[in-house]
Amino acid sequence: MVVAVERADGSVAWDSGPRGFNIGPFGVAVGHGRVYALDGSVGVRALDLADGTDLWATRLTPNDTTGIDIQPVVADGLVIASTVPVSIAGIYAGGDRGVVSAVDAGTGEVRWEFDTVRGDLWGNPEVNSGGGAWYPPVVDLERRRVYVGVANPAPFPGTAEFPNASSRPGPNLYTNSIVALDLDTGELDWFHQVVAHDLFDRDQVHTLMAELDDGTEVVVSAGKSGILVGLDPDTGEVRWETEVGVHDNDDLTELDGPTFVNPGTYGGVLTPPSTADGVVYAATVDAATELSPDETAYFGAPLGTADGEVTAVDADTGEVVWVTDVPGDPLGGTAVVNDLVFTALLDGTVLALDRASGEIVWDHDAGGGINGWLSAAGDDLYVPVGAAAPPTLVALRVG
Repeated sequence: MVVAVERADGSVAWDSGPRGFNIGPFGVAVGHGRVYALDGSVGVRALDLADGTDLWATRLTPNDTTGIDIQPVVADGLVIASTVPVSIAGIYAGGDRGVVSAVDAGTGEVRWEFDTVRGDLWGNPEVNSGGGAWYPPVVDLERRRVYVGVANPAPFPGTAEFPNASSRPGPNLYTNSIVALDLDTGELDWFHQVVAHDLFDRDQVHTLMAELDDGTEVVVSAGKSGILVGLDPDTGEVRWETEVGVHDNDDLTELDGPTFVNPGTYGGVLTPPSTADGVVYAATVDAATELSPDETAYFGAPLGTADGEVTAVDADTGEVVWVTDVPGDPLGGTAVVNDLVFTALLDGTVLALDRASGEIVWDHDAGGGINGWLSAAGDDLYVPVGAAAPPTLVALRVG
């Protein structure tokens, strides 16, 4: 359900009514006098910004076991979203693949598609699946390009018949990659794979563009790998690569028995990083997961077992500026407001860190668990408190 809330007092202006269950993450985009959101778990819809009236809906999923769980992006008359091989009807069913689509913002007509899985699902489409995007891409209007962070391959780590992902030999392109697509056609300009033949659900799904002091830009890729990569936006050339958070056994190319791996299944840079003034701020979850070579492990990461971190990284060089431990799982991503960077923990704590030093200078109990990311407008910080009874949106006045 999409809800429009008055910023002045929190009253509800309108809601769209429910349109079906969605695993998430998800969200909305606003443009052209419309709100663009997901249509349950099957596609994208457009609502009138004034009253929430339905204008059009377009299905993007080819079957019931494919889902769509992403915040759409609207740019230059297009709405960009992606499917994933996960839905309430199935998870990583053989043959399912994530596809990025650009939909006409006015009509809902599909203008182009890009299949994030190259080829025949790496030789075994009856077993393998993968790709797609869970988080919104970055649109570069100057270069007419879309930078998409692509998710993991499956099964992972493996099955009894195919331990250590032996059903899908090779690098499994374009999973765990950043792909640069032509905004007008969807054709691939370049790609860079961060983790090849992924055993551990690395989901390299976050992208952002950071502006440097000299006015040039760098594309930054992040994900559950706990690896940040800075790339040239024109060529895809790697300028730097930096690990953040805790890393233990995550460089193994196969498992020989039950093994604790960190980042875990819900670890690394799980939720969106942010950038300002040539610095990238990433929140990491440091909970390890025990994995076996012959079993799938799609759920069950032990959240609440370790402290997390917020790390500031120089977007020009990849050097770590500072690292701050936070007392819990920072599932609220990061949001920069003036001289502060905010994050939020699964236990409901909102934290403000000094951007220069990383020192925690303020905290607030939001009254319930937080696993969505913060946003800011004017002097207000908006906090989605999803694990409250009832779920709540909280507005805080910065300063």
